[in-house]
This record gives sequence, structure tokens and C-alpha cells, in this order.
Amino acid sequence: MYDNLGGQPGMQRPPLNPQQSPFGNTFYGAGSGLIRGGLGAYGEKFLGSSSEFMQSNISRYFSNPQYYFQVNDQYVRNKLKVILLPFLHRGHWTRISEPVGGRLSYKPPIYDINAPDLYIPLMAFGTYIILSGFTFGLLGKFSPEALSLQFTRGLAGWLLQVMMLKGLLYSIGGGEAPLLDMVAYGGYAFTGLSLAILGRLVWNYSYYFILPWLCLCMGVFLVKTMKRVLFTEMRSYEKHSSRHHYLLLFMAIAQFPLFFWLGSLGA
Repeated sequence: MYDNLGGQPGMQRPPLNPQQSPFGNTFYGAGSGLIRGGLGAYGEKFLGSSSEFMQSNISRYFSNPQYYFQVNDQYVRNKLKVILLPFLHRGHWTRISEPVGGRLSYKPPIYDINAPDLYIPLMAFGTYIILSGFTFGLLGKFSPEALSLQFTRGLAGWLLQVMMLKGLLYSIGGGEAPLLDMVAYGGYAFTGLSLAILGRLVWNYSYYFILPWLCLCMGVFLVKTMKRVLFTEMRSYEKHSSRHHYLLLFMAIAQFPLFFWLGSLGA
């Protein structure tokens, strides 16, 4: 259904320009060497990488922080379709690897629809906060304190999602996936939440039909994604596969209370 952005033969990667991203100047300043050195020294300890394959990916992700923001309009459109309509995604769910410096590494999001990015989660989170403010205004409950509380609730929900994904990997005996990958996957939930709140602004009762559907879609998306992580990145899915299925089912079901908690703006 969706074009795979990483499968186009002969495509050359455009040179990275730090000024093209608002996040570039932060890492290209005078202290960038110190930042990268510290992340390189402690990245393995905090992010749980144990295999050579994942070590090369973590080294690449943090030596080039723009990896998660290498997106374009086509990627964003296709990625939103995969997140909001995972049942219609007919392509594969595995990521595309490439040799870099004699090691395997993953292609950035602009070339691979299955790569995680932080652009969509951050934009969706901002949209979620803005739409929450509009909803508070229509309900006559708007105040800086209410919006600040909703912002804190959103961050707490994002953190819970990341902890659940990371905990799933650790409970299986792995945990090799980079932390920022889990942050990206957890943040995709705000795309569905923003759409549900927008539907509530248009017609109040539509929220109670749209939100359960989006919970189901997010659950399917995460199950497909985490299965891919277990198969291709952790290489440990075959052990205790029945327990893995129960854990993945629990993760999908957990989207329902999480979505309803984050979407309860009038409470």
C-alpha cells in the first residue's frame, strides 16, 4: 500500500546540513565533541546494548543525533497511514540495513518507512497540548494551571509507554533496542490522541467511537513493531514464544486505559 522509501535503487543520500534542522545547531556547537564522547562512553550502560550489531547502531544514532529527524513530507504521510491504519499496511515491517564503515546499520527514516523518528511524536505531542487547550476553552475550564497539568499528564503517559515497551524487552531477556527507538514508538500514541480530541471538537460524541478504534490501531502497530524488534534485533523470540504472545497482548490491551486517561480532558 505504501511505497518503501528505502528500496529505491541508486538513491543518493543528501548531505546533512545542521542549519536545516532546529535540532542541528545544538549538537554542532563547540561542545559537540564532549557530548558525543560522553554518550559514547555511557550509551551502552544506559541503553542496554550487548550485541555488536546494536552497538554499531547506538554509536551511529548518538554520533549523528539528526538521524531521528531525517524525514520529508512523503515519509510523514506514509508513516501516519501505518500508525493510524496498520491493518492496511501490506509491506513488510522490518527495517532496512546498510553497511557503514564495515558494519551493518539502519537507514534513516527518510529512506525507510519502518524506521522510528522523533519528528512525528514531538509534533503530535504539541498538537495534543494545543487541542487540549481548545477543548478546555470550549468546556469553560481553561486556565494556565489546567494546561500545565495536561502537559505534565502527557509527559507522564509518554514515560509510562516507554517504560512498558522497555520493560517488555527486559522481561523477555533482551532490552537491546536503543532507548530513543522506544521513545519514538511510545510517542506515536499522540497521533491517535490528537485525532480523537479533534473529533471531539467537531462532534462531542464522536470521541467515544474514534478513541477505542485508535486504541486498537495503536495496539496493532506496537505489536507488529515489537515483534519485528524481537525477531530481527533481539534474535530471541523463539524462546518462550507463548509468554511473548501474552506480553504483547497485554501491551496492546494497555493502550485502552492509557488512551482514555490521557484523553480525559474534562475530568
